[in-house]
Amino acid sequence: MRTNESVIRGLMIDGLDGDAAAHAALLRLLVPLLRGFYRRRMRGADDDVEDLVQETLIAVHTRRATYDRDRAFSAWLFAIARYKMIDHFRRVARLCPLEGLEDILVADDFEGGALARVDIDRLLDDLPSKQARMIRATRIEGASIAEAAHADGIGESDVKVSVHRGLKALIERVQGGGR
Repeated sequence: MRTNESVIRGLMIDGLDGDAAAHAALLRLLVPLLRGFYRRRMRGADDDVEDLVQETLIAVHTRRATYDRDRAFSAWLFAIARYKMIDHFRRVARLCPLEGLEDILVADDFEGGALARVDIDRLLDDLPSKQARMIRATRIEGASIAEAAHADGIGESDVKVSVHRGLKALIERVQGGGR
C-alpha cells in the first residue's frame, strides 16, 4: 500500500471508529515513515531511532483520541515525533537544534514533500487565482516581489496585497474560521 496523507488519515479515522485492523495497518505503515524521519535527524544512532519509533507509535496509540479528524494526520503525527525527539535530546543531554527546526521539517522529503504539497495545493486551490499564484511564486518558489510582479505582468504593490490577502484567508481557513 502506498503511503500518502489520504491513506494514513483514512486509516486513523477508521481506527478511531473502532476498526482494529485499520489501526494496526496504520501503525505498520507509520514505522518506515518514522524511521526515515528520525534517521535524517539522528545519523549514526540506530538504537535511538528504533526507540523513538516505538515511543512515537505508543504515543499515537495512546493519544489517538486527541487527533482532530478535520486536520491533516501527518501534521499531528510529526508534531508528536518532533516532541519525542526533543525529549530524547534532553534526556541524553545533547543540544537540540530548536532554531530553524520547522524549516528543517518542511524541507524534508516526506513531511514537506508529498503530503504537505497535497495539503498546500488543496488550500491554495480555494483562493482566488491571483492570490494563489502570488503565494506560490513568493512563498513557495522563493521569487522576490519584483520577480513575481514582472512574471505576472502586475505591479509590486498588487503582489504584496495579493499575498497578504491570500495568507490572511488561509490562516482563517486553517484556524476554522473559513469553513
